[in-house]
Amino acid sequence: MSNDTTDAAESAEAKAAEQTEESLLTQLQGDIERFRDHALRTQADFDNFRKRAAREKDDAIKYANASFLDRLIPILDNFELGLNAARGSAADSPILAGMDMVSKQLFDFLASCGVEAVNAEGQPFDPNLHEAVAQEESATVADGVVIRQLRKGYKLRDRLLRPSTVVVSKGAPAK
Repeated sequence: MSNDTTDAAESAEAKAAEQTEESLLTQLQGDIERFRDHALRTQADFDNFRKRAAREKDDAIKYANASFLDRLIPILDNFELGLNAARGSAADSPILAGMDMVSKQLFDFLASCGVEAVNAEGQPFDPNLHEAVAQEESATVADGVVIRQLRKGYKLRDRLLRPSTVVVSKGAPAK
C-alpha cells in the first residue's frame, strides 16, 4: 500500500508541476502579447513624432521670414506714400522713375519670398483677411462689400501677416 500511496503522491506532484508549467506558459504568452502591443504602439508613436517634427521643421523654414517681413511692411507703406506724393507733383521726374524701379524691385523681392498683397477693394468683407474701420452707405456697392482699402494687407503663403484695413458698404441709403 505504501507503494500505491507513493505512486499517488508522485502523480499528484506531476499534475501540480504540469499545471504550474501550463499557468507559467499562459502567463508568458500573455506577457509576450502585451510587450508586442507595447512595441507596436511605441513604434507608431515614434512614427507620428517623426512626421510631426518634419512638418514643424518645414513650417519653420517656410515662415522663418515672417517677423522680418512684419517689420518691413510698414516701411514699404511709407515708401508707397512717398511714391504716390511724388507722382502727384512731378510726373516726368527721373527721381520718380528711379523710385518706381525700386518699388518694382521691392514687390518682386516680396513675391519671391512668398508675400502677396491682399486685394480687398470690391471683394466681399472677410474678417479673416480684412479689418473694417468704418461702414458707409453706397447706392452702387452692395451691402458687405469693401468700398475702399485704406491700408494694404499682406499674406505670407497661406498665413496672414497683416489684414487689409477697409471701409465696408452698408448698402443703399435708407429713403
